[in-house]
Amino acid sequence: MAPPENPSPAAPSENSQPPPPAASAAAKGKGKKKDDDDLVSPARKSPASLRFDLVVSPRLTRVGAAVGGGSGAQGAAGAVRRAGAGRGSRRSEARPREHEVLARANLTDSALGLRFHPQNLAGEIAQEFQKRQDDDLPIDALMELVQQIISFHMKHNAEPEAVDLLMEVEDLDLLVEHVDATNYKRACLYLSSSSKYLPTPDDMLALDIAYTIYMKFGDLASALRIALQLDKGLAMEIDDEIAADDNDKEILQEIVNNTKLSEGYLTLARDIEVMEPKSPEDIYKVHLIEGRGASSSLDSARQNLAATFVNAFVNAGFGQDKLMTAPSDSSSSSSSGNWLFKNKEHGKASAAASLGMILLWDTDSGLAQLDKYLHSNDTHVVAGALLGIGIVTCGVKNDCDPALAILMEYIGKEDSNIRIGAILGLGIAYAGSQKEELKMHLSAVLGDSQSPLEVLVFSAIALGLVFVGSCNEEIAQSIIFALMERSEAELAEPIIRLLPVALGLLYLGKQENVEATAEVSKTFDEKIGKYCDVTLMSLAYAGTGNVLKVQKLLGICSQHLEKGETHQGPAVLGIALIAMAEELGAEMAVRSLERLLQYGEQNIRRAVPLALGILCISNPKVNVMDTLSRLSHDADADVSMAAIISLGLIGAGTNNARIAGMLRNLSSYYYKEAAHLFCVRIAQGLVHLGKGLLTLSPYHSDRFLLSPMALGGLVTVLHACLDMKSTILGKYHYILYIIVLAMQPRMLLTVDEDLKPLSVPVRVGQAVDVVGQAGRPKTITGFQTHSTPVLLAAGERAELATEKYIPLTPVLEGFVILKKNPEYHEE
Repeated sequence: MAPPENPSPAAPSENSQPPPPAASAAAKGKGKKKDDDDLVSPARKSPASLRFDLVVSPRLTRVGAAVGGGSGAQGAAGAVRRAGAGRGSRRSEARPREHEVLARANLTDSALGLRFHPQNLAGEIAQEFQKRQDDDLPIDALMELVQQIISFHMKHNAEPEAVDLLMEVEDLDLLVEHVDATNYKRACLYLSSSSKYLPTPDDMLALDIAYTIYMKFGDLASALRIALQLDKGLAMEIDDEIAADDNDKEILQEIVNNTKLSEGYLTLARDIEVMEPKSPEDIYKVHLIEGRGASSSLDSARQNLAATFVNAFVNAGFGQDKLMTAPSDSSSSSSSGNWLFKNKEHGKASAAASLGMILLWDTDSGLAQLDKYLHSNDTHVVAGALLGIGIVTCGVKNDCDPALAILMEYIGKEDSNIRIGAILGLGIAYAGSQKEELKMHLSAVLGDSQSPLEVLVFSAIALGLVFVGSCNEEIAQSIIFALMERSEAELAEPIIRLLPVALGLLYLGKQENVEATAEVSKTFDEKIGKYCDVTLMSLAYAGTGNVLKVQKLLGICSQHLEKGETHQGPAVLGIALIAMAEELGAEMAVRSLERLLQYGEQNIRRAVPLALGILCISNPKVNVMDTLSRLSHDADADVSMAAIISLGLIGAGTNNARIAGMLRNLSSYYYKEAAHLFCVRIAQGLVHLGKGLLTLSPYHSDRFLLSPMALGGLVTVLHACLDMKSTILGKYHYILYIIVLAMQPRMLLTVDEDLKPLSVPVRVGQAVDVVGQAGRPKTITGFQTHSTPVLLAAGERAELATEKYIPLTPVLEGFVILKKNPEYHEE
């Protein structure tokens, strides 16, 4: 088809018309006589003409005045008018269409007003402010202008611009005066989101202003989220000011103690119909595996130990299973006592402790069922029961402190297995509680020169977990002295590397507070000094997204060292821990870790899968899944085992079918490798954690808050996995139970004001970032409507699909109390 011929530029187009004679005559005679239009009396003017004179003319006059003087105004008005007259010759009146002229006037207006637009002024004010600050000049006049611009921005849905300007002129407090009930939520959302990208102390200041604004408008639930992020040291004691009535006090104390967690979790399980206990065979799905490895009976004690963990993870919190709680008179031979003794020595400890995991959060029933094992003659069984008591009470407080009363008796026993069980049990039961009583007793164990190394290490870990993020100097000194007094032979033991982790837990997320301790760590023996220094830095900046520290750790990873250096492993984990704070940083870290895989030394490659595991924990991203799948067949055994465990971590509690398929294939691929097969089983247990109702993510409240206890538990397990052969594959496999600190139901359960479950319709969809958007944009996309209770996957958000109730919290996850909407009327 031939291209259409282009008309020559000179030739007029069909539709164009020559300018009418009247217009050209007027143009020639410019200034000689007044326009005829102006001589027409108002009475004879048409409505369109009158509107032109009343609406457009004054506007053009203002524009002209802005340019300079009245003559300019008349000129502008005349020009627009004449142009309109030329266009409108077909009509009876030589008048421009009103909307055309207004459009032209707007164009002129915007062209002239662009330089004086508040946004442009804001940029210039920021530069001027900096200049005046540098030259020590007064800024009062500038601040008056800032006040006006902020006022303009806040009235015109431009909260982000207002906040940015106030940050530039270092006067965020001004914002509090200018927010009102219509825009405070958007302003606070922008403040809290931008705080992730601000340097200290600006980040804390932004959050502080958000807190002040929320309190000003009585939005207490949102203020509480900010207070938790600021770590304001909230007291959990219910006093008369909070609740005067004793009955209310009791109910509130129950909520604070998390007593309802088990009940709510089981309500969810019944609703989704997954109460039926599952056996490890249901998870392995051996019938789906073709050929070799379908019936592997290799190393049966190791296989039974793996089945113990799988059983514990899958039935966690359900209170019943097919191995440990099955009634003894049942026809199956795998009743509790029998299964326990199918494990060897330290395997029995993990088997007894698994009962604690199965009865998770159900303190009364759990303590009753574990009590019988405390009277066993086998020290491993007693040790496991003590650890189980710690696991059962994890995350649930009790005013009677039963765990403390029972476990304290066993700390001083002679048998080191029993001592470790009691000590680790205390660490898990009271993680984050900062109990002074524990500090006294466990510090005594740390300071005792007669304590075996393993007892000493677990005492330090327990103290680190109980006082996580507290920056407690006394405990830090106890751990430092314990490290300094160790002999050469002891420093060569792999388990010793958990001591720096315990020290780092005290400063988890506390940034520069770690510096004094980090200086001391440089004086340690060179075998542990560098390891300690890197571990301290990576934990102190965990969850902060600090780019400079990530660069520093990448620098450490880029060095090529001789064999025997171990401190690059924690550096790789550190990159992931710091970058996990926000989505963008996490994606960048995944790419950096890919580079480390290509160019890094062997000890770096061994840590990369674990780092990927923590970056995407309980969030199976396809690209990370593929990388780990590739690494799970790596020639280096440590790399492949770490990749297998990490496949379990990224799929933890998701029942992800693709990962489950990968792990089934790996179980047949490694059917002759006992260690690899053990890792595959652990990963299978993690993927089906709580039959898909649990998550290991340390973030909650819409990924805004980070739980230090959950992160502390994950960090401890990951550091133990850096040397699997001597920890998890050795006799310290019960370290895996520390992961219970990060386990939470990924549910939304709505209750009424009497805390009774209430089923309401909710929309669940992918969360959309609406920071800085005007109006009320949709916060979720691709949603489905369900009735509560519902499951929330990673990156999902829920919102109520009814106006009958009002939620008492801005973020719908976990337990949400609803109150009736007084303005709702059923149609």
